[in-house]
Amino acid sequence: MNTAHLNIDNFNRECFCVSLDEQALARSMAEGIGHAALFDLVRDRLPSMFSARPVVLPQAQVQRMARLISALESVVALPTYREEVLSRSDAVARHQTRAKSVFMGYDFHVHAGDQDPGGFGLIEVNTNAGGALLNALLARAQRACCPEIEAMVPTGAQVDALEATFVAMFQNEWRLSQPERPLKTVAIVDASPEQQYLYPEFLLFQNLFKRHGLQAFIADPAQLVWRDQQLWCEGVAIDLVYNRLTDFALTEPAHAHLREAYLQDAVVLTPHPQAHALLADKRNLALLCNADTLTAMGVPEATQAVLREGIPHTEVVTPANAERFWAQRKQFFFKPFAGYGGKATYRGDKLTHRVWGEIAAGGYIAQAFVAPGERTISGGESAQVLKFDVRNYVYDGQVQSLAARLYQGQTTNFRTPGGGFAPVYVGY
Repeated sequence: MNTAHLNIDNFNRECFCVSLDEQALARSMAEGIGHAALFDLVRDRLPSMFSARPVVLPQAQVQRMARLISALESVVALPTYREEVLSRSDAVARHQTRAKSVFMGYDFHVHAGDQDPGGFGLIEVNTNAGGALLNALLARAQRACCPEIEAMVPTGAQVDALEATFVAMFQNEWRLSQPERPLKTVAIVDASPEQQYLYPEFLLFQNLFKRHGLQAFIADPAQLVWRDQQLWCEGVAIDLVYNRLTDFALTEPAHAHLREAYLQDAVVLTPHPQAHALLADKRNLALLCNADTLTAMGVPEATQAVLREGIPHTEVVTPANAERFWAQRKQFFFKPFAGYGGKATYRGDKLTHRVWGEIAAGGYIAQAFVAPGERTISGGESAQVLKFDVRNYVYDGQVQSLAARLYQGQTTNFRTPGGGFAPVYVGY
């Protein structure tokens, strides 16, 4: 079908059709978890986890995101960049590993139409970006809400292929580090995993790994034991840890055994501390906006141009520039260096003097404000318009999949009625 006739702006403003088949989602979730009783435990989270409305983006914007990701990762590969960043990072980040790190998340504010050339910006980069497998599940529960969308809805075979790609990614992480024997055991690790909002995804990964012949555990770090030069979980030696922790440098005492196993190369840890230091530390966005620094590092001008056009101007807040940023605060978001999930992130026009005192004391970046995209989810006099960002799930520089997150408020969340993860369809 020719999708050139789809008016993308109008679709995101005026299409209120429901593309989510909730019964199909429930079936896919139960099958994906592989245990009906466990599915009952997570069923209550579904209403705010998935949105019933898809987002459509023009192919040009999707390609633009991919170009920026490629440009950024080309800079990260430079020895001069790595030396600059790792010199100010925790010692564990300087530990060399062959693993690439699974599920890098590049989060963008992207306007659906082309009328606003300023409506585009890389907001942040995340390691251990959650939601990729949940969004594959969401794709299985989509139905075409109108004829123009029909050709964009992924087939079951396409979703199967994406899930196989995810497993192959973990297998590749293992082969890069341990090519002499096959991967056998995986631990999905997070603090109090059953209490995590995305615990359903841990269950999905556990079942996905099992279906591909791997023994898989979901574990709190306290369940991991470093003994006899191996990392153990429930009496089983662990080959690879799928790391969902937000202690990115593994500095907490509870993570000492995992940290030691990683430093001794006794386990493949993915994503790992070095990936966070090189890509997700928000100070890097300020470095990537500094033309003098990039030129000194040997970054080609063409690459610099892509970075300038796609990364909102970012600076580290210091005592020397704090007064300027306070005066211009309405134009900026303020984010902690190692923040995640919108925590301790502040929109400048909402700042109080008390919070500003904490920001000015150090540990924050100021990022020029780029408005998020908008998706209208209901019409009439009570029309509801939600914001959205777009996450690119990336491995080794390649975009594997896209997802939108619909929300209200300052930052993304999973508390907005009608919000949550939404599929991204690509028009022309």
